[in-house]
Amino acid sequence: MRLDHPAAPNSPHERPAAGHATAVAHPNIALIKYWGKRDDHLILPASDSLSMTLDVFSTTTTVRLAPEAAADQVTLNDTPAADEPYRRVTAFLDLVRERARRAERAVVDTRNTVPTGAGLASSASGFAALAVAATAAYGLRLDATELSRLARRGSGSASRSIFGGFALWHAGRGTGADADLSSYAEPLPVGDLDAALVIAIVDAGPKAVSSRVGMRRTVETSPLYGPWVESSRADLTEMRAALLRGDLEAVGEIAERNALGMHATMLAARPAVRYMAPATLTVLDSILRLRQDGVAAYATMDAGPNVKVLCAGADADRVARTLRSGASRTYIARLGPGACLRAEDGR
Repeated sequence: MRLDHPAAPNSPHERPAAGHATAVAHPNIALIKYWGKRDDHLILPASDSLSMTLDVFSTTTTVRLAPEAAADQVTLNDTPAADEPYRRVTAFLDLVRERARRAERAVVDTRNTVPTGAGLASSASGFAALAVAATAAYGLRLDATELSRLARRGSGSASRSIFGGFALWHAGRGTGADADLSSYAEPLPVGDLDAALVIAIVDAGPKAVSSRVGMRRTVETSPLYGPWVESSRADLTEMRAALLRGDLEAVGEIAERNALGMHATMLAARPAVRYMAPATLTVLDSILRLRQDGVAAYATMDAGPNVKVLCAGADADRVARTLRSGASRTYIARLGPGACLRAEDGR
């Protein structure tokens, strides 16, 4: 089935007029991690990854074509974007313009409710929202798979935020155009699973080492990276089976070992890439104590000091209370929706 845009609140006959569109997307947290590329230009990962889209920390992006403008204008939370953030957005718009065979510049306004650069997937929601809004503004009609491939070119994890719930991002096969076509995300079927993710913020500030730099250094210098990629492929097979049978404890066990293994590869890089802070370890110790008390709670971490804890929805409040001793803030997230166009009246 072909969709104008995934989970769009408006029918195809109520689509915004070409030239102006607003989209909303949510971040996702990988339970089987994406860490390392085999192609930097096409953003092709070394292995498949699997994620959970959240219902918190949305990004809202508006794209308006500006035929009279000599350059794109980009604002992030009312502040003009510059340097690398500006370059990434305009490079992405160039991809959309090339596909649409149009040349107009655009005015892009993005509003994040997620702390940017703190390992909380702000680029995933950001480029998923930009992909949906920009293609609509330039008059392109892409299905969900095509949007996922396109979003990947802005940020790899954005390919997964096109979809709600659990999603699998295929690493793709071969090289060049074949690899580009075969690397996209798709939604995953799951069993009866009442999953929540408790987010423990220990530091919401920008990272000293960006994900891109840390990823490249790990791939190029860590002797543990190759073995981790191989084990990650096995983790993915086990994770998919656990999701299908609705086994939350198995999902959590696999997610935790996959994340800790990824951070081990970073620590073995030369020089080491360390995202964990002292407060991170305090939170991890609290999770171990929760399990000793009979609460099935499991950690996962991305490229940052903050910890996300997978648990049953019924246990989420208790987990959040426990983690507050080591975290400055906690949030409870559940399964969220896919990226979508927002109607002009804001619905």
